[in-house]
Amino acid sequence: MINHETYLHEKIKPIISEWNENGIYAISFFVNSNEAYTYQAYKNLSEFAISYNTESDCNHAPMLSEERWNYAFWRQNTTHIIDPNEENNEGLKTLLKWYEENAIKSVGVEDTSNIYDENMLYIGKGPIGYYEILIAVSNVARHMQASGFISNKFGKVPIIVHDLEYPWYVKEATAQANLGGEANTFLEYMGKH
Repeated sequence: MINHETYLHEKIKPIISEWNENGIYAISFFVNSNEAYTYQAYKNLSEFAISYNTESDCNHAPMLSEERWNYAFWRQNTTHIIDPNEENNEGLKTLLKWYEENAIKSVGVEDTSNIYDENMLYIGKGPIGYYEILIAVSNVARHMQASGFISNKFGKVPIIVHDLEYPWYVKEATAQANLGGEANTFLEYMGKH
């Protein structure tokens, strides 16, 4: 049986260990689902990629600025761990096996009947399979923070667990990944936007 968090940790750690740029102030754990991603019988699969941003990348932007925290402004220097666009991607095959072993069925389908509350606020968790991988990624990030791996290499920097939209569950996943307060400035910024 696959321990997906262990698998992800073992894939991510050597990549991050190689990062040597000065001024890294945030790490991105990007988990995104896209209807265009199709592999065998699965549709709307999730991708997972890691990257970082530096002070010079954001031109030393103010602490609560969009240039600093919105991923759209970041240098897109990603390394894919799970890539639905790559047919023989080991991470994708491992993810699909993990779904199967954990009886996660109807991957990619979103139940649209209960995704908004009475005030029309989105309360859904994305398509089936997305939230599950998001939580696994958040747990890996939390372990990397708690073990001192990140702080020993970069100092107190957040691991932002996110997609392109920043819904409630992304903010929650980032908060859970950074229990030492590393993401407080990011979460403050997101609370204002």
